[in-house]
Amino acid sequence: MAKTKKATHKEAEEIKQLFLKHYPDSVTELSYRNLYELLISVMLSAQCTDKRVNLITPALFAAYPDPVSLAQADIDEVKSYINSCSFFNNKAKNLIKMARSVIENYQGEIPLEQKALVTLAGVGQKTANVVMIEYTGANLMAVDTHVFRVAHRLGLSHATTATKCEEELSKKFKTDLHLLHQAMVLFGRYKCKALKPECEDCFMIHLCKSKEGFKARG
Repeated sequence: MAKTKKATHKEAEEIKQLFLKHYPDSVTELSYRNLYELLISVMLSAQCTDKRVNLITPALFAAYPDPVSLAQADIDEVKSYINSCSFFNNKAKNLIKMARSVIENYQGEIPLEQKALVTLAGVGQKTANVVMIEYTGANLMAVDTHVFRVAHRLGLSHATTATKCEEELSKKFKTDLHLLHQAMVLFGRYKCKALKPECEDCFMIHLCKSKEGFKARG
């Protein structure tokens, strides 16, 4: 991603306030009823759309309603439920391994601590943070492809990795990170899209550092 001009402290603060104004109650678009379902949905959403995950999960959750049933599942059956999801072979393995670890190490309860979550198969820092953000409102930032793109276009980060970008955004914004994460996801998904971003009527256009933003401003 091409380097953009860095946002000033004042601009970063304005960006924060605009996101909070336009997305005051932002939450995930994944459908879930409990922590177990949320974790699985977030795991499946890696490099897959939330809409696709929401089509897959009702039957999956009906077949495996808890960690015990998933831990005992046949891997080919799990694959059959999620085969329209990207990387379904690897995700099926990780879902079963995750459930077994929850049974063996956490008495069948999904842990609600970042350090514990990342010990589970298929759960990296981003997945753990998204779960904590959504389920507990934790003051954490998680960087997916949408957040990464938006952060660069607005000059909030020049980081080449999601982890470093997460650090920079957390340091810049400090508070309301859970709301800002989801705001940036929704903004990137529907407005500041990778292809054909909708710059003309964008509320961030005066703060955009990208070539698309400069072109739209004339």
